[in-house]
Amino acid sequence: MAKRIGIYPGTFDPITLGHMDIIERGAKLVDELIIGVTTNIAKSPMFDDNERIAMVEREVAGIKKDSIRVVGFNSLLMDFAAQMSADIVIRGIRGVTDFEYEYQLTGMNRQLNDQIETVFLMADVELQPIASRLVKEIAFYGGPIEKFVTPAVRSDVEARVQKIGPRGG
Repeated sequence: MAKRIGIYPGTFDPITLGHMDIIERGAKLVDELIIGVTTNIAKSPMFDDNERIAMVEREVAGIKKDSIRVVGFNSLLMDFAAQMSADIVIRGIRGVTDFEYEYQLTGMNRQLNDQIETVFLMADVELQPIASRLVKEIAFYGGPIEKFVTPAVRSDVEARVQKIGPRGG
């Protein structure tokens, strides 16, 4: 039987507990999970590509090490998935708004490559409100982010906010 390879793509800027939940659960569905770290041209990242890749690698180090890889990419998702010989794209859904966006994205991706299936995983109820964008905003205004990220990511974010300057005050 062929090895089932899944891709979990995202910007992970920063990686949150919600992302970690999807990674842990998604890794159970495939023989190998490739976490694809990309840059979204519609977003302004707090961390550059290499910093985000290193952050994700650090955070997933303890989860099924042999079956998870972190790979940066800067191309269409379907091209990246084909390059990685993936069968499945795993996407996390927090709510209806995410579903509407992901539904449209999945339809477009099917037009590009109908051999790759998309699987949606609902975020854990306690983690549904977490979004990287909101974590950054809370941090910029001096708010607590420890409920949303690991201690190491919290340190990374707080150090970056100090470097670029907080907006609170």
